[in-house]
Amino acid sequence: MKLRPAPREKDAQADLVRLAEAFAALSRPDQVTDFLRDLCTPAELEALSDRWKVVPLLQQGVPYREIHELTGVSVTTTGRVARSLEHGHRGYAAAIAATAAPTTPESE
Repeated sequence: MKLRPAPREKDAQADLVRLAEAFAALSRPDQVTDFLRDLCTPAELEALSDRWKVVPLLQQGVPYREIHELTGVSVTTTGRVARSLEHGHRGYAAAIAATAAPTTPESE
């Protein structure tokens, strides 16, 4: 009888950290885009893009149904994003802050 190696236990948190480290190691948007295209299916990319697309609209207080009409993103997805913005791990907030245009002091 052929011996098989014992199955390894999955450590989902460690796997997630390694994935986050890979993203953090990429320094240019085109590198991240290429990585995402290699990593995700087209449907997964669309889902991620849809979630990010509704964030600024939610911050502006646009109603869910209007967001749907403007973007085509479902009310359910918009609600999930809103819940994460309100009660999540602050990841959206960190990304918003990191991508916000820096303010420059006005000339005197």
